[in-house]
Amino acid sequence: MRTAIGNGYDRRETDLAFTDPLTGLGNERRFFGKIERLIGDRADDPAPFAIGIIDLDGFKPINDLFGRGAGDEILLQVAMRLRAAMDQHSTVARVGPDEFAFLYPMVFSEDAVEEKARMLIEVLSAPYDLGERTARLSASVGCSLFYSGEETTELLVDKAETALYHAKQSGRGRVVVYTHEMEEAAKRVTRIEQALRRAVSHGEVEPYFQPIVDIRTRKTIGFEALARWTDRDLGFVPPGVFIPIAEERGIIGPLSQLVLRKATEAARKWPSDLFLSFNLSPSQLVDQNTGLHILAILDRMGFDPRRLEIEITETGLMTDPASAEKIVKDLKSVGIRVSLDDFGTGQSSLGRLREFNFDKLKIDRSFVSSVLDDKPSEHIIRAILAMCEGLGMEVVAEGIEEEGQAERLMQFGCGGGQGYLFGKPANAGSTLDYLRAAGDLPLVPA
Repeated sequence: MRTAIGNGYDRRETDLAFTDPLTGLGNERRFFGKIERLIGDRADDPAPFAIGIIDLDGFKPINDLFGRGAGDEILLQVAMRLRAAMDQHSTVARVGPDEFAFLYPMVFSEDAVEEKARMLIEVLSAPYDLGERTARLSASVGCSLFYSGEETTELLVDKAETALYHAKQSGRGRVVVYTHEMEEAAKRVTRIEQALRRAVSHGEVEPYFQPIVDIRTRKTIGFEALARWTDRDLGFVPPGVFIPIAEERGIIGPLSQLVLRKATEAARKWPSDLFLSFNLSPSQLVDQNTGLHILAILDRMGFDPRRLEIEITETGLMTDPASAEKIVKDLKSVGIRVSLDDFGTGQSSLGRLREFNFDKLKIDRSFVSSVLDDKPSEHIIRAILAMCEGLGMEVVAEGIEEEGQAERLMQFGCGGGQGYLFGKPANAGSTLDYLRAAGDLPLVPA
């Protein structure tokens, strides 16, 4: 038989097991337990209730800047504010290093939980007192509602986490409530991911090639390789759909290597003065093995590195500038040229152009499409061309679809052009036909 003292220790140990030691709030175990009990209570009459996950935007940089002690102090103040914002029926818990969760048993609709979540964001956005300094934070919130006794705690939390992901994708300080449409979209993404993994392992993604020309002579000087995928069940999947999924789900490396291998195999049949342009994704620019993978493929395929141009975007450049700089340096050391793609749409500084010593710059199609009727676009293009001339960089204008655009760019002194006016992306066989028609290859292949 247990003594009263023993029962007290047992209760204390149990409390500690369900309590976050820093903030004194319930931890993830307690939060999950409360949801499970509420689901059980409403099994016979499943009245809705709401949960949400709060992620502190920008907490890690503040933690790094002010130190861990200051970070802990901010977390304590966050916990105090959230606890004070809860009514007698509601619960808040700390479920991660910079994540908190709430349970609203008496909230029955998406609009109501969204309103309450916005109130919490406002509460958390006030300055945090750190002695002689203050700090500010924002927060993102993902919410989900219980509607049916068939839903489990894990499913409810997964939905809130999916909604949180969407909130963070759309910017800081956002609230997203999980919807049926989001569920269908998540299922479609999963279907595409699984099919894409299968396609990459079976070599079913193909390179298509779009010509890059000398605007003045209209002679083809190279081709950009673009990934294209038609699935046996899903049909044609646009690259704007499957490339982001490949990035997010960690498939982009194998996918890129597959397309580069096939592209260099096709490009060996072109005249030797034509270059192959190939895109690297932001995630590849933080992987120090990227350069090794590229060089291994070129060696295996017997493709001259001096005929390869690698395109990177401003966004990719800014993800990890130090890593990107090392990869660029490694590639250039063996004769691979490096081009900055979509210039003008990212957030890198002009100083990066000097630091990275790019060989070429590609003017984004958004400026080219309006060059004939928009003075600001015209002035921006003129300024880019003047800058590149001073830096000794070549220039290619993307998205040229009209003869008037090509003429205007030529007047401004732009050397290279790419777009539907000169040719749409085509598979390897059609690209050879294009070169034969242009007189760059014999009509009967050797």
